[in-house]
Amino acid sequence: MDISTTTDVPPPASHSKVAEQKRAARGATRPGDRIFLGLSRGSGILLLAIMAAIAVFLTYRAALAISKDHANFLTTFEWNTNVLEPKFGIAVLVFGTIVSSVIAMVIAVPIAVAIALFITHYAPRRMSGPVAYVIDLLAAVPSIVYGLWGALVLVPHMNGLFGWLNDFFGWTGVLSWDEGAPRSMLTVGILLAIMILPIITNVSREVFRQVPRMHEEAALALGATRWEVVRMSVLPFGRSGVISASMLGLGRALGETMAVATVLSPSFDIQASLLNPGGGTFAQNIASKFSEANEFGRDALIASGLVLFVITLLVNGAARLIIARRAEYSGANA
Repeated sequence: MDISTTTDVPPPASHSKVAEQKRAARGATRPGDRIFLGLSRGSGILLLAIMAAIAVFLTYRAALAISKDHANFLTTFEWNTNVLEPKFGIAVLVFGTIVSSVIAMVIAVPIAVAIALFITHYAPRRMSGPVAYVIDLLAAVPSIVYGLWGALVLVPHMNGLFGWLNDFFGWTGVLSWDEGAPRSMLTVGILLAIMILPIITNVSREVFRQVPRMHEEAALALGATRWEVVRMSVLPFGRSGVISASMLGLGRALGETMAVATVLSPSFDIQASLLNPGGGTFAQNIASKFSEANEFGRDALIASGLVLFVITLLVNGAARLIIARRAEYSGANA
Protein backbone atom coordinates (compact mmCIF):
# COMPACT_ATOMS: atom_id res chain seq x y z
CA MET A 1 0.00 0.00 0.00
CA ASP A 2 1.39 3.35 -1.06
CA ILE A 3 1.25 6.01 1.53
CA SER A 4 1.93 9.52 0.26
CA THR A 5 2.44 12.56 2.44
CA THR A 6 2.05 16.13 1.41
CA THR A 7 3.69 19.16 3.03
CA ASP A 8 2.83 22.77 2.50
CA VAL A 9 6.25 23.93 1.33
CA PRO A 10 6.25 27.08 -0.78
CA PRO A 11 7.97 26.77 -4.12
CA PRO A 12 11.50 28.14 -4.15
CA ALA A 13 11.95 31.58 -5.64
CA SER A 14 13.73 31.82 -8.90
CA HIS A 15 17.37 32.95 -8.99
CA SER A 16 16.47 36.10 -10.87
CA LYS A 17 13.93 37.09 -8.24
CA VAL A 18 16.40 36.52 -5.37
CA ALA A 19 19.06 38.59 -7.14
CA GLU A 20 16.53 41.36 -7.74
CA GLN A 21 15.61 41.39 -4.04
CA LYS A 22 19.30 41.61 -3.03
CA ARG A 23 19.87 44.54 -5.38
CA ALA A 24 16.79 46.28 -4.01
CA ALA A 25 18.00 45.73 -0.43
CA ARG A 26 21.40 47.21 -1.25
CA GLY A 27 20.02 50.22 -3.07
CA ALA A 28 16.98 50.92 -0.93
CA THR A 29 18.09 53.59 1.55
CA ARG A 30 15.84 56.15 3.05
CA PRO A 31 16.42 59.86 2.37
CA GLY A 32 17.43 60.37 6.00
CA ASP A 33 20.11 57.71 5.66
CA ARG A 34 21.52 59.32 2.54
CA ILE A 35 21.53 62.76 4.20
CA PHE A 36 23.24 61.44 7.31
CA LEU A 37 25.82 59.59 5.22
CA GLY A 38 26.56 62.73 3.23
CA LEU A 39 26.87 64.88 6.36
CA SER A 40 29.15 62.36 8.06
CA ARG A 41 31.36 62.00 5.04
CA GLY A 42 31.46 65.73 4.47
CA SER A 43 32.38 66.37 8.10
CA GLY A 44 35.32 63.98 7.86
CA ILE A 45 36.53 65.53 4.62
CA LEU A 46 36.11 69.04 6.06
CA LEU A 47 38.15 68.11 9.12
CA LEU A 48 40.97 66.75 6.98
CA ALA A 49 40.86 69.88 4.81
CA ILE A 50 41.09 72.15 7.86
CA MET A 51 44.04 70.19 9.25
CA ALA A 52 45.78 70.33 5.89
CA ALA A 53 45.16 74.08 5.62
CA ILE A 54 46.61 74.65 9.09
CA ALA A 55 49.66 72.55 8.25
CA VAL A 56 50.23 74.41 4.96
CA PHE A 57 49.88 77.82 6.63
CA LEU A 58 52.25 76.96 9.46
CA THR A 59 54.79 75.39 7.11
CA TYR A 60 54.78 78.37 4.73
CA ARG A 61 55.20 81.00 7.44
CA ALA A 62 57.78 78.88 9.25
CA ALA A 63 59.83 78.46 6.08
CA LEU A 64 59.95 82.26 5.64
CA ALA A 65 61.35 82.69 9.14
CA ILE A 66 63.78 79.77 9.20
CA SER A 67 65.28 80.81 5.87
CA LYS A 68 66.46 84.08 7.51
CA ASP A 69 67.60 82.53 10.77
CA HIS A 70 71.34 83.05 11.38
CA ALA A 71 71.48 80.20 13.89
CA ASN A 72 70.44 76.59 14.11
CA PHE A 73 66.68 76.52 14.64
CA LEU A 74 66.77 73.20 16.48
CA THR A 75 69.74 73.67 18.82
CA THR A 76 70.08 77.41 19.53
CA PHE A 77 69.59 78.63 23.13
CA GLU A 78 68.48 82.11 22.09
CA TRP A 79 65.43 83.99 20.85
CA ASN A 80 66.31 87.34 19.29
CA THR A 81 64.29 88.26 16.22
CA ASN A 82 64.35 92.07 16.38
CA VAL A 83 67.90 92.54 15.05
CA LEU A 84 69.45 92.72 11.59
CA GLU A 85 70.79 89.19 11.90
CA PRO A 86 68.07 87.34 13.82
CA LYS A 87 69.00 84.30 15.86
CA PHE A 88 66.39 82.04 17.38
CA GLY A 89 66.01 78.37 18.26
CA ILE A 90 63.65 75.99 20.03
CA ALA A 91 66.03 73.84 22.11
CA VAL A 92 64.93 75.40 25.40
CA LEU A 93 61.26 75.34 24.40
CA VAL A 94 61.32 71.66 23.45
CA PHE A 95 63.01 70.75 26.71
CA GLY A 96 60.66 72.85 28.86
CA THR A 97 57.50 71.65 27.13
CA ILE A 98 58.40 67.98 27.39
CA VAL A 99 59.73 68.15 30.96
CA SER A 100 56.74 70.07 32.36
CA SER A 101 54.29 67.76 30.60
CA VAL A 102 56.06 64.62 31.82
CA ILE A 103 56.02 65.93 35.40
CA ALA A 104 52.31 66.67 35.07
CA MET A 105 51.55 63.21 33.71
CA VAL A 106 53.60 61.41 36.37
CA ILE A 107 51.66 63.23 39.09
CA ALA A 108 48.18 63.36 37.54
CA VAL A 109 47.64 59.93 35.95
CA PRO A 110 47.99 57.73 39.08
CA ILE A 111 45.92 60.15 41.17
CA ALA A 112 43.23 60.45 38.49
CA VAL A 113 42.92 56.68 38.06
CA ALA A 114 42.75 56.23 41.83
CA ILE A 115 39.99 58.85 42.11
CA ALA A 116 38.05 57.23 39.25
CA LEU A 117 38.29 53.82 40.93
CA PHE A 118 37.23 55.30 44.25
CA ILE A 119 34.16 56.94 42.72
CA THR A 120 33.06 53.86 40.77
CA HIS A 121 33.99 50.97 43.08
CA TYR A 122 34.73 52.11 46.61
CA ALA A 123 32.84 55.25 47.58
CA PRO A 124 29.28 55.03 48.94
CA ARG A 125 26.64 56.33 46.58
CA ARG A 126 26.04 59.38 48.77
CA MET A 127 29.70 60.32 48.49
CA SER A 128 30.47 59.36 44.89
CA GLY A 129 27.96 61.83 43.46
CA PRO A 130 29.33 64.96 45.19
CA VAL A 131 32.95 63.95 44.51
CA ALA A 132 32.21 63.44 40.81
CA TYR A 133 30.41 66.78 40.72
CA VAL A 134 33.41 68.60 42.21
CA ILE A 135 35.73 66.96 39.67
CA ASP A 136 33.42 68.12 36.87
CA LEU A 137 33.55 71.66 38.23
CA LEU A 138 37.35 71.61 38.24
CA ALA A 139 37.32 70.72 34.55
CA ALA A 140 35.27 73.86 33.81
CA VAL A 141 37.65 76.31 35.52
CA PRO A 142 39.38 78.60 32.95
CA SER A 143 43.14 78.29 32.63
CA ILE A 144 43.74 81.92 33.56
CA VAL A 145 42.06 81.27 36.91
CA TYR A 146 44.42 78.37 37.48
CA GLY A 147 47.29 80.66 36.55
CA LEU A 148 46.26 83.36 39.01
CA TRP A 149 45.78 80.77 41.74
CA GLY A 150 49.18 79.30 40.95
CA ALA A 151 50.93 82.67 41.09
CA LEU A 152 49.19 83.93 44.24
CA VAL A 153 48.74 80.72 46.25
CA LEU A 154 50.80 77.84 44.88
CA VAL A 155 54.12 79.62 44.30
CA PRO A 156 54.37 81.20 47.79
CA HIS A 157 53.71 77.81 49.41
CA MET A 158 56.31 75.88 47.40
CA ASN A 159 59.27 77.06 49.50
CA GLY A 160 58.73 74.38 52.13
CA LEU A 161 58.52 71.58 49.56
CA PHE A 162 61.54 72.85 47.66
CA GLY A 163 63.55 73.13 50.86
CA TRP A 164 62.67 69.56 51.84
CA LEU A 165 63.57 68.24 48.40
CA ASN A 166 66.86 70.13 48.49
CA ASP A 167 67.74 68.77 51.95
CA PHE A 168 67.11 65.13 51.12
CA PHE A 169 67.58 64.91 47.33
CA GLY A 170 69.70 67.93 46.48
CA TRP A 171 72.72 65.65 45.98
CA THR A 172 71.14 64.44 42.74
CA GLY A 173 71.47 67.87 41.15
CA VAL A 174 68.04 67.53 39.59
CA LEU A 175 66.34 68.53 42.86
CA SER A 176 68.88 71.03 44.18
CA TRP A 177 67.63 74.53 45.01
CA ASP A 178 69.48 77.82 45.30
CA GLU A 179 66.60 79.35 47.35
CA GLY A 180 65.39 81.54 44.51
CA ALA A 181 61.75 82.17 43.62
CA PRO A 182 60.02 78.80 43.13
CA ARG A 183 58.83 79.70 39.63
CA SER A 184 60.38 76.65 38.06
CA MET A 185 59.56 73.66 35.91
CA LEU A 186 58.48 71.59 38.90
CA THR A 187 55.98 74.26 39.93
CA VAL A 188 54.65 74.40 36.37
CA GLY A 189 54.38 70.60 36.28
CA ILE A 190 52.41 70.53 39.54
CA LEU A 191 50.05 73.23 38.26
CA LEU A 192 49.55 71.39 34.96
CA ALA A 193 48.88 68.17 36.89
CA ILE A 194 46.07 69.91 38.78
CA MET A 195 44.66 71.22 35.51
CA ILE A 196 44.63 67.91 33.64
CA LEU A 197 43.49 65.85 36.63
CA PRO A 198 39.73 66.42 36.01
CA ILE A 199 39.98 65.43 32.34
CA ILE A 200 41.74 62.13 33.03
CA THR A 201 39.49 61.39 36.02
CA ASN A 202 36.22 61.99 34.16
CA VAL A 203 37.09 59.87 31.13
CA SER A 204 38.53 57.06 33.26
CA ARG A 205 35.46 57.11 35.49
CA GLU A 206 33.11 56.66 32.55
CA VAL A 207 35.26 53.84 31.17
CA PHE A 208 35.30 51.99 34.50
CA ARG A 209 31.52 52.26 34.70
CA GLN A 210 31.25 50.32 31.43
CA VAL A 211 32.92 47.21 32.85
CA PRO A 212 30.47 44.29 32.41
CA ARG A 213 28.88 43.44 35.72
CA MET A 214 29.23 39.73 34.93
CA HIS A 215 33.02 40.02 34.97
CA GLU A 216 33.03 41.51 38.45
CA GLU A 217 30.45 39.08 39.80
CA ALA A 218 32.39 36.12 38.39
CA ALA A 219 35.56 37.28 40.11
CA LEU A 220 33.71 37.76 43.39
CA ALA A 221 32.15 34.32 43.06
CA LEU A 222 35.64 32.84 42.77
CA GLY A 223 36.60 34.44 46.08
CA ALA A 224 38.44 37.53 44.82
CA THR A 225 38.76 40.56 47.05
CA ARG A 226 37.61 43.96 45.89
CA TRP A 227 41.15 44.96 44.88
CA GLU A 228 41.59 41.68 43.00
CA VAL A 229 38.36 42.39 41.13
CA VAL A 230 39.72 45.80 40.17
CA ARG A 231 43.09 44.37 39.17
CA MET A 232 41.76 41.41 37.16
CA SER A 233 38.53 42.78 35.68
CA VAL A 234 38.32 46.58 35.82
CA LEU A 235 41.83 47.72 34.92
CA PRO A 236 42.33 45.34 31.96
CA PHE A 237 38.93 46.31 30.55
CA GLY A 238 39.56 50.06 30.94
CA ARG A 239 43.22 50.12 29.95
CA SER A 240 42.67 51.58 26.49
CA GLY A 241 40.25 54.14 27.91
CA VAL A 242 42.79 55.24 30.53
CA ILE A 243 45.39 55.62 27.79
CA SER A 244 42.98 57.76 25.78
CA ALA A 245 42.22 59.89 28.84
CA SER A 246 45.93 60.32 29.52
CA MET A 247 46.54 61.46 25.97
CA LEU A 248 43.76 64.04 26.28
CA GLY A 249 45.39 65.35 29.43
CA LEU A 250 48.81 65.36 27.79
CA GLY A 251 47.42 67.36 24.88
CA ARG A 252 46.23 70.06 27.25
CA ALA A 253 49.51 70.04 29.16
CA LEU A 254 51.54 70.45 25.96
CA GLY A 255 49.49 73.41 24.75
CA GLU A 256 48.71 75.19 28.02
CA THR A 257 49.51 78.90 27.71
CA MET A 258 48.25 81.41 30.25
CA ALA A 259 48.72 79.31 33.39
CA VAL A 260 52.33 78.56 32.48
CA ALA A 261 53.04 82.17 31.47
CA THR A 262 51.66 83.37 34.82
CA VAL A 263 53.68 80.98 36.99
CA LEU A 264 56.99 80.45 35.18
CA SER A 265 59.99 82.80 35.22
CA PRO A 266 61.17 82.17 31.65
CA SER A 267 64.74 82.31 30.43
CA PHE A 268 66.45 80.82 27.41
CA ASP A 269 68.64 78.38 29.25
CA ILE A 270 68.21 74.83 30.45
CA GLN A 271 68.55 74.41 34.20
CA ALA A 272 69.96 71.14 35.48
CA SER A 273 67.66 71.44 38.50
CA LEU A 274 63.89 71.33 38.23
CA LEU A 275 63.61 73.64 41.25
CA ASN A 276 65.49 76.68 39.96
CA PRO A 277 63.76 79.31 37.79
CA GLY A 278 64.33 79.14 34.07
CA GLY A 279 63.28 77.43 30.89
CA GLY A 280 60.18 77.95 28.82
CA THR A 281 57.50 76.24 26.75
CA PHE A 282 56.22 76.74 23.24
CA ALA A 283 52.83 78.10 24.25
CA GLN A 284 54.25 80.36 26.97
CA ASN A 285 56.86 81.81 24.59
CA ILE A 286 54.27 82.54 21.91
CA ALA A 287 51.91 84.21 24.38
CA SER A 288 54.59 86.38 25.98
CA LYS A 289 56.33 87.54 22.78
CA PHE A 290 53.55 87.75 20.19
CA SER A 291 52.28 91.23 21.11
CA GLU A 292 55.70 92.88 20.85
CA ALA A 293 56.98 90.95 17.84
CA ASN A 294 57.30 92.44 14.36
CA GLU A 295 56.19 90.59 11.23
CA PHE A 296 59.35 88.50 11.09
CA GLY A 297 59.11 87.79 14.82
CA ARG A 298 55.58 86.52 14.38
CA ASP A 299 56.76 84.22 11.60
CA ALA A 300 59.42 82.88 13.97
CA LEU A 301 56.79 82.25 16.63
CA ILE A 302 54.66 80.49 14.03
CA ALA A 303 57.66 78.29 13.26
CA SER A 304 57.79 77.26 16.91
CA GLY A 305 54.05 76.67 16.76
CA LEU A 306 54.60 74.31 13.84
CA VAL A 307 56.96 72.22 15.99
CA LEU A 308 54.34 72.06 18.75
CA PHE A 309 51.77 71.05 16.12
CA VAL A 310 54.01 68.20 14.96
CA ILE A 311 54.69 67.06 18.53
CA THR A 312 50.95 66.96 19.23
CA LEU A 313 50.30 64.91 16.09
CA LEU A 314 53.06 62.47 17.04
CA VAL A 315 51.65 62.08 20.55
CA ASN A 316 48.15 61.43 19.22
CA GLY A 317 49.47 58.99 16.65
CA ALA A 318 51.41 57.09 19.31
CA ALA A 319 48.27 56.95 21.45
CA ARG A 320 46.27 55.49 18.58
CA LEU A 321 48.92 52.82 18.01
CA ILE A 322 48.92 51.87 21.69
CA ILE A 323 45.12 51.66 21.78
CA ALA A 324 45.03 49.62 18.56
CA ARG A 325 47.49 47.10 20.00
CA ARG A 326 45.27 46.74 23.08
CA ALA A 327 41.98 46.55 21.20
CA GLU A 328 41.12 43.31 22.98
CA TYR A 329 40.61 45.32 26.18
CA SER A 330 38.28 47.89 24.67
CA GLY A 331 34.66 48.08 25.67
CA ALA A 332 33.51 47.51 22.11
CA ASN A 333 35.04 44.05 22.10
CA ALA A 334 33.85 42.96 25.54
